[in-house]
Amino acid sequence: MKTDFDFSRQDLIGPVVFRSDFNNFETININQAWSLFFTAGQDDQALGQETELGKFFTNFLIAVGVTGTLWATFFSNLG
Repeated sequence: MKTDFDFSRQDLIGPVVFRSDFNNFETININQAWSLFFTAGQDDQALGQETELGKFFTNFLIAVGVTGTLWATFFSNLG
């Protein structure tokens, strides 16, 4: 389907991932992925360009998963 509408960027309220100029199948970095997650797909630049914050969120999520698994393993037989 092709439309002839040309809306300016500030008028668009839909998710950024459905826009034609999003990334053209390029690989996104870790900050763009977390920005899309936290903003529900509305903005891919919310966390900026530096990847340290994205790495922090990823490592934090891994640490929570490992801690939860170890907690369940060691304390599952106490009840």
